[in-house]
Amino acid sequence: MGWCRCRASADGALCPQEIRKVVQALEQTAREILTLLQGVHQGPGFQHIPKKCQKAREHFGTVRTQMESLKTKFPADQYYRFHEHWRFVLQRLVFLAAFVVYLESETLVTREVVAEILGIEADRERGFHLDIEDYLSGVLTLASELARLAVNSVTAGDYSRPLRISTFINELDSGFRLLNLKNDSLRKRYDGLKYDVKKIEEVVYDLSIRGLNKEATVGAGGEK
Repeated sequence: MGWCRCRASADGALCPQEIRKVVQALEQTAREILTLLQGVHQGPGFQHIPKKCQKAREHFGTVRTQMESLKTKFPADQYYRFHEHWRFVLQRLVFLAAFVVYLESETLVTREVVAEILGIEADRERGFHLDIEDYLSGVLTLASELARLAVNSVTAGDYSRPLRISTFINELDSGFRLLNLKNDSLRKRYDGLKYDVKKIEEVVYDLSIRGLNKEATVGAGGEK
């Protein structure tokens, strides 16, 4: 058999404990990536973004290995039977992958690219995959992180970054407005996006009344 069964189970029932062990390992790796990326919020952190992103991508190599292990713990056609076991950590990993890609290119990562980074499929017909709602939840977490980054950018004297974040978040908000969100949890997460938009708008407005937005536009020079 290609998946794990509890040794103590007389009827050969699947073993949630084995799934949980791998999920715990994924959670630990996610914490390590998060700790690494949180450094960008601190004063000199902006100068080390490329190095931090490179290091984070190395950690995603560990994630892919752990995902391969997780795939062996249950039959591929029973993904949604066990989905709740890894749903939270998968959403966290989506956020982390999206944050890395944003820091590298200031673009929104696609579901297909996230799936590739995590070593899973984008298409549910091909087995262990990235559910669309898990992808969207991770993207919404990214919005909150970028709202925080906008505030900390000003503290660090980077006045152009909040303007770019504002443009990105507004485009993201426009995209979510086109969706018919049926998942209650996802809809509540989306409700939080408007607060992120407002928070960033306040940062940009503060830069404007202080005349720093003009300085940011002139000083940006196309550099990220």
